[in-house]
Amino acid sequence: MPYFDAASAVPLHPVARQALLAALDEGWADPARLHREGRRARMLLDAARETAAEGVGCRPDELVFAPSGTQALHSGIAGALAGRRRAGRRLIVSAVEHSAVLHSAAAHEADGGTVTEVGVDRGGRVTADAFAQALRDGREGRDAAALACLQSANHEVGTVQPVADVSGVCQEAGVPLLVDAAQSLGWGSVGGDWSLLTASAHKWGGPSGVGLLVVRKGVRFAARPPTDERESGRMPGFENLPAIISAAASLRAVQAEAGAEAERLRPLVDRIRNRVPELVPDVQVAGDPVRRLPHVVTFSCLYADGESLLHALDRAGFSVSSGSSCTSSTLTPSHVLRAMGVLSGGNIRVSLPPGTTAEEVDEFLAALPEAVASVRSQLGAPATESGGSSVTVDSLGKRCPIPVIELAKVIGDVPVGGVVTVLADDEAARLDIPAWCEMRGHEYLGAKGTTHQVRRTK
Repeated sequence: MPYFDAASAVPLHPVARQALLAALDEGWADPARLHREGRRARMLLDAARETAAEGVGCRPDELVFAPSGTQALHSGIAGALAGRRRAGRRLIVSAVEHSAVLHSAAAHEADGGTVTEVGVDRGGRVTADAFAQALRDGREGRDAAALACLQSANHEVGTVQPVADVSGVCQEAGVPLLVDAAQSLGWGSVGGDWSLLTASAHKWGGPSGVGLLVVRKGVRFAARPPTDERESGRMPGFENLPAIISAAASLRAVQAEAGAEAERLRPLVDRIRNRVPELVPDVQVAGDPVRRLPHVVTFSCLYADGESLLHALDRAGFSVSSGSSCTSSTLTPSHVLRAMGVLSGGNIRVSLPPGTTAEEVDEFLAALPEAVASVRSQLGAPATESGGSSVTVDSLGKRCPIPVIELAKVIGDVPVGGVVTVLADDEAARLDIPAWCEMRGHEYLGAKGTTHQVRRTK
């Protein structure tokens, strides 16, 4: 059964497994103790820190291990903001950051701070100019920027961000930049003059439960209490030494293989990007087509919902993920797709793990059309547009993709130039109805409250 959800977690790398098994026998003691076993554990911890620092491109004494990438982000943001509290209380983030960053931003606002969100283009990419403008806003006093955050590559669509350019403008402004490198570190170190960096081992083929937090020398940082003497006082708790050793060893191995693996996977992702719109009608491929990770492709299907598509593809033998709003756990659109202004319904993310074959990709492409057709059929989607006066569609209380499906069913009932009014209170409709209009060549007239208007143009 092909596993195509490597952006969530990668199967354990053989080197990680080998190092983990060895460390279970050698790395069980407390590295803070002075006895023989403790000294042995300390030597192993120091060696793992040096190996991980080499992979990041930092000094070993700048790197601490965390129990997860999420904890590293929370602690890194909180510590940097606390260390620079006298400089300002404003946090700058891109609109497509990982939810862990946005949760930290919400906590900062609740604590009396302010947050500036930098927008992205339709490919999900920021510009250094936009960050520079955000840094200039409120330069003095309480609203001065204390910290900026930018992912190295987007978790959902794979778009690679201009970290080096953004870090340059942050350095000019005297504001530290925290980089979330969870998705990219396995493909190589992150360039630029960033100040803080976080990552998570399970994203590159290491064990779960190990994160990295790097704080460059000279960056003001005040760890939030409660703290202890572990990990330079920045990450309390007993280190999971076997997992840390495994994570460091696998990072070195994965980065050594990254160049060849990227050359192999990029054409396979290009094949998916090119073939999906040919095989399945009414599909929108998301993310920057060039400046992206080599193993991630995301697309959205009109008249379908992501959860049903996941189940249909799972039954066909393919494990994928979705950023769609239509899941059992949330009724709001993906914040990434919303920021990009692209279709959110029927969203599928395919992320290929190392070793994926061309045959497996072809099998996925062969299974996808039937899976999408079955979901659309179950939802009563129109096969084509059919060919009067204006009409109103009441989709209040209905979740995506139903409002778009009902719009598509009646668009042929009005003459060219006629208007369809759609009443829809699902938040995703603000994305999906304009996206449908763009894909089908009709004019989106805008929305007032829960009322959306569409003019038939052909």
